[in-house]
Amino acid sequence: MVFTEVFVAVVAVSLVLRLYLATRQVKNIAQHRAAVPAEFAGQISLEAHQKAADYSITKTRLGMLNMGLEAIILMGFTLLGGLQLMQTLSSQWASGLWAGLGMIAMVGLLGSLLDLPLSYYKQFVVEARFGFNRMSKGLFFADWAKGLLLGTLLGGPLVFVVLYLMRQAGDQWWLWAWMVWFGFSLLMMWLFPTVIAPLFNKFTPLEDGATRQRILNLLNRCGFDSSGLFVMDGSKRSAHGNAYFSGMGKAKRIVFFDTLLARLSDDQIEAVLAHELGHFKKKHIVKHLAFSGMGSLLMFWALGMLANTTWFYVGLGVTPDLVNGSEAMALVLFMMVLPYFTFPIRPVMSWLSRKHEFEADAYAAEQSAPQHLVSALVKLYQDNASTLTPDPVHSAFYDSHPPASIRIQRLKERMGSAHWQTFQAQGAQ
Repeated sequence: MVFTEVFVAVVAVSLVLRLYLATRQVKNIAQHRAAVPAEFAGQISLEAHQKAADYSITKTRLGMLNMGLEAIILMGFTLLGGLQLMQTLSSQWASGLWAGLGMIAMVGLLGSLLDLPLSYYKQFVVEARFGFNRMSKGLFFADWAKGLLLGTLLGGPLVFVVLYLMRQAGDQWWLWAWMVWFGFSLLMMWLFPTVIAPLFNKFTPLEDGATRQRILNLLNRCGFDSSGLFVMDGSKRSAHGNAYFSGMGKAKRIVFFDTLLARLSDDQIEAVLAHELGHFKKKHIVKHLAFSGMGSLLMFWALGMLANTTWFYVGLGVTPDLVNGSEAMALVLFMMVLPYFTFPIRPVMSWLSRKHEFEADAYAAEQSAPQHLVSALVKLYQDNASTLTPDPVHSAFYDSHPPASIRIQRLKERMGSAHWQTFQAQGAQ
C-alpha cells in the first residue's frame, strides 16, 4: 500500500537524519575536547571541560541507541501487529469506549515498561559515572509508579472524554476535543506547583535573610507577583541545579533547586532569576501557549481528517474495529507517527526558543549587572557538565538554549571590553 511505503520511508529518513546529527555532535565535541575554548579560558578548567565533553558524548550515544529502539518499537506496534493484538484483547474484555480506553492503557503501560531499562541505565550508570546521581533505586521506582498512577488518574478521564467526543460530537468533534485538551493543559499549569510537584519533591519557603530580601527587591522592580519563594530538594535525585517559576495567576511560584543555591552567590542568583523573570515580562509563556494551542488545533484537525479514512489504519498495519469503534486506534496511531512526520520543523521550534532565551538574557542584563549572569552561566555550564562546543547543525535541531559561546558573546557586548577584561582576570568568580 502506498501509505505503508510512505510511512516506512519517513521513519527511515527521520532515523538516518537523527543518527547523522548525533554523529556530528559526537565528532565535533571530541575534536574540541583537548582544549578549553578561548572565550572560556581562565573560567573553566581543562578537567571540567573534558568532563563535559565526555558526559555529552556519552549521553548522545545513549540517545542514538534509544532512537533505534524507538523505531523498532514503533514498527512492532504498527506493521508487525502489536496494536492489532491489543485491540483484539481489549475488545474481549470490554466493549465500546471502554475497550478503546483499555487498549490505550495497555499501550501506555507497555511503552513505559519498554522505556524503563534505558532510563534505569541512564540514571544509575551514566549519571552515576559522572557524579550527578543522588537517587536511590527505591526512589527511582517510586517515581516511576507515581508517574503511572498520576497518568492514569489525570490522563484517563481526559482520554475518555476525547474518545466520547470523537464518537458523539459529529464531524466537528476535533474542535470540541481540542477545547477540552487545551483547557486541561491550562488546568495542569495551575495545579502543577501546588498539587502535582509536591508529590515528587519537598518544597520549603526560602529562609529570611539577605538572599530572600534581594530577590524580593528584584521582584518589586520587575513588577512580578508571586505566591511564594521556595527551595526544592533537587539534591535527593541529582547534583544538577536549576531555577524556575511555574503556575498561573496567583498560583505562580518561584522555585530554586537547593543545589543551585549552594553553588551560586547572591549576585548570580539574582541574575539567574532576572533571566527567568525576563520570560514572564517578554510574555514568552503566553506566546508559547498560543503557539502550542495553534499547533495542537492543527493536529486535532488532521486527526479529524485521518480518523475517517481506511487507508490510514490499513497502511499502518491495523484493521479498524468497526464494532467497538476506531477512535482509540486513530488516536494512538496518530500520536505514534506524528513525531516522525513533524521532525523537519524542529529547527523552527528550536530557533524560536533560542530567540526567547536571548531576549530573557537581555532583560536580565538590564535588571542586574551582565557579568553576574555571565559568571552564573559559566558556573552552571561547569556544574551541569554542559558542552561548550556543540555541533551547530545538531544545535539548530535540538537546543532550546543558544550555544554557550554565542550566548555569552551577546552578554559580553553589553559589558564592554573593559569590564570583560576585568571579568576574565577575576576568573568569572
